[in-house]
Amino acid sequence: MPRRRLLSALLAAPLTLTLAAPVALADPPPAPPVCAGKQLPAVRGAAPNAELDRLFTRYGNDNRRTNDWTGADGTYSTALPGGKVAFVFSDTFLGKVDADGGRSKVIEEGGTTPFLNNTFVVKSGDRLTTVTGGTPEKPRAAMPPRDDEHWYWAGDAITSDGHVQATYQEYERFGPGIWDWRWSRNVLARFRPDRLGKPVSVTPLPSGEGVAWASWLERSGPYIYVYGVEDGGAVKSMHLARVKGGDLRGRWEYAAANGRWSRSERDAAPIMPGVANEYSVTRHGTGYLLLTQDTTEAFSDRIVAYYACAPRGPFTAKTPVYRTPETGASGTYGNPNVFTYNAHAHPELSRRGSLVVSYNVNSLVNTDHYRDVSIYRPRFITVRTG
Repeated sequence: MPRRRLLSALLAAPLTLTLAAPVALADPPPAPPVCAGKQLPAVRGAAPNAELDRLFTRYGNDNRRTNDWTGADGTYSTALPGGKVAFVFSDTFLGKVDADGGRSKVIEEGGTTPFLNNTFVVKSGDRLTTVTGGTPEKPRAAMPPRDDEHWYWAGDAITSDGHVQATYQEYERFGPGIWDWRWSRNVLARFRPDRLGKPVSVTPLPSGEGVAWASWLERSGPYIYVYGVEDGGAVKSMHLARVKGGDLRGRWEYAAANGRWSRSERDAAPIMPGVANEYSVTRHGTGYLLLTQDTTEAFSDRIVAYYACAPRGPFTAKTPVYRTPETGASGTYGNPNVFTYNAHAHPELSRRGSLVVSYNVNSLVNTDHYRDVSIYRPRFITVRTG
């Protein structure tokens, strides 16, 4: 626990982590391409976003309520009416933070800490509020499972057509062993923006080819582009679909070979390897910017960028952006089991000439999450462009 991130890491590499501290960009980084007659703005570097880090630290450590967020991963976001922002989290610890900075074991292990597979946290100015399903006394996942043998982890979400449309991946248990579980399917949950604790509808999404259609959602022109990942463990490949209009329940088309778009998911072709399970592709000047953890390296602490002139790429000019300081025995925790993963952007929180990016921190040893609550929390950085 948390299971998905730990399993993905175990499949990708041996349990040896190394740290590389934040550094400047390589010299010289590749030049971005020219799109529509204009060269795309270059990534100029990145630094911690102290404001957002402090906001979540303060909120997570606040014990005035003991049924709210103290740590999670996933960390997608979408704009809500009234200037609010909804953060979409996967595995989430609720409850109390002890005076020594630790927490009790989860309820399922005999402790007092509630643990849910997905939640929301709503940001209104500098105030955060946790949204779950169930009741305050017995919180449940915002996207509840169909039974005790299944659960949902969150993908990206978009506020469109009057609803928060959130993608989820369903997983299922098939045996008694700790690793006896697997990906099952993709679904779309639609929520009222003012009632995120209960979906108004759940619709199956294409799931026939082993692609998790949940990595990123990007509106461009008349389409919402749906980015997915085919996770082969050590090799993770980008896939792309699109839906015309504002409702993801519409007809899907898939980026196929030779530049074609097909209505059959069987024709969805891998666009490029090296992306993480979660990444982002956002508008950038006259083109697009892909941000991802670099999965061409095992347990990589590197966040990298690629540029493209179209939503489907080709993505070129791989550029180093940031190296996460928490990773490995030489990292800020001094813990060889700590790793970072799944960096992606938050356009709703960004300003002109910069992009807010989050990444997740975890440990291969579950008791680390009880010893130090700060390990299992997102970190935010600001990437400078121009």
